[in-house]
Amino acid sequence: MTNNDNPFATGGGAGGYGNQTVDFGATPANGAANSSPAAAPGALIKDTTTADFQTDVVAESRNQPVLIDFWAPWCGPCKQLTPALEAAVQKAGGKVKLVKMNIDEHPAIPGQMGIQSIPAVLAFVDGQPVDGFMGAQSESQVEAFIDKLVKQSGGGAQGAAIEQALAQATEAAAAGDVNGAAQLFTMVLQQEPENAAAYGGIAALMADHGQPERARDMLDQAPESIREAPELAAVRTKLELAEKVAQIGDPAALEARLAGNEDDHDARFDLAQILNARGERDAAADHLLAIMKADREWREDGARTELLKFFEAWGQTDPATVKARRKLSSLLFR
Repeated sequence: MTNNDNPFATGGGAGGYGNQTVDFGATPANGAANSSPAAAPGALIKDTTTADFQTDVVAESRNQPVLIDFWAPWCGPCKQLTPALEAAVQKAGGKVKLVKMNIDEHPAIPGQMGIQSIPAVLAFVDGQPVDGFMGAQSESQVEAFIDKLVKQSGGGAQGAAIEQALAQATEAAAAGDVNGAAQLFTMVLQQEPENAAAYGGIAALMADHGQPERARDMLDQAPESIREAPELAAVRTKLELAEKVAQIGDPAALEARLAGNEDDHDARFDLAQILNARGERDAAADHLLAIMKADREWREDGARTELLKFFEAWGQTDPATVKARRKLSSLLFR
């Protein structure tokens, strides 16, 4: 990506990066990221043949676990299992892939593997079969099987690389390297188009740095499997808070009102939202906590409700969330 593809200035907003030029390049919001074969929706699920088994299953399992589903058109339980398998694999967001083999058309491999009844599913990791099951399973049972498989395998080489890229992207965003973060998140999406952390990460960067409409477009166009993921919910909350702040008014006037009357909870509440938009999270939380300490019934416990929205927007492991949650607990259970 180059900074000339889609530049814009943050203008010294909440991110505090002045006139830094930020390029989000090709993202799912404009459809370009899904133009590569790796990012195609069907990349996680495919049919294979005897000739392609070595590549599609054995070799691919060195990148992440691969499930091979042996089935046949006449098999009733297979028709029940296939939708559950596909849904669970899509939900896993690239941590595992599914390859399907019609045993009527390709009997050699199932014969070599000792498959005597179908449906039968084998899990391959690092080129070897490591687990499996036979018979129809519910989606929740398949999800549990995949979770166990991924934990035992460590996610494979690709899974480890993706986790490292996500960590680096998060660090880059925190350090103000928005271009670097966007590039890393986009690289992850090219491998796992339904990775909620990467998808939400790009949307959050857009929301924070001058492109709220593109962020909304991304959320609206998110794959069904991750649409309700916490990472995307956090961006929605961030956008809602930003809209409210735009209508609040002058922070200096609010501070003057508080200086004249520290019990002006309306002014304190509005100021908390402005401080949050500026990135002054600790101060924003403290204002809401001060309202709660003075009057828990104000706006039907509105200060606590707003603080919980902040937590969702910041993320549950953010230092400001952890610190404010500790103070909230002390206040509620003193």
